[in-house]
Amino acid sequence: MIKFNLKCEHGHGFDSWFGSNTDYEKLQARGLISCVICGSCAVSKAVMAPRVAAETSAPNLREKPLVDDVGAKFPDEARKIHYGEAPNRPIMGQAKIEEAQALLEEGVPVLPMGIKPKQVN
Repeated sequence: MIKFNLKCEHGHGFDSWFGSNTDYEKLQARGLISCVICGSCAVSKAVMAPRVAAETSAPNLREKPLVDDVGAKFPDEARKIHYGEAPNRPIMGQAKIEEAQALLEEGVPVLPMGIKPKQVN
């Protein structure tokens, strides 16, 4: 399979997949490729940049935990984040029901969780 960037005579750009370049050419010759926006059959390949593998390795987006586990400090840390006294980030921890209710009454968004996520600090 190969993906081509295509454009019609009116300048509309779109992508389409083909089995091969030969398949594209056969369909094009028969007028079976049309613009997905205006329906024009005057479609041609647009300029495409080749994909070149980078020598540097891509960063591992999972290196940092998704959630910061603040433990029993959750009510205090949630307030700090809410009032801009701490960096905004996803946190989790423990809070008594009374503490969670007090946070909600203050307008601090909290959500009870049943299980602990796998990736935490």
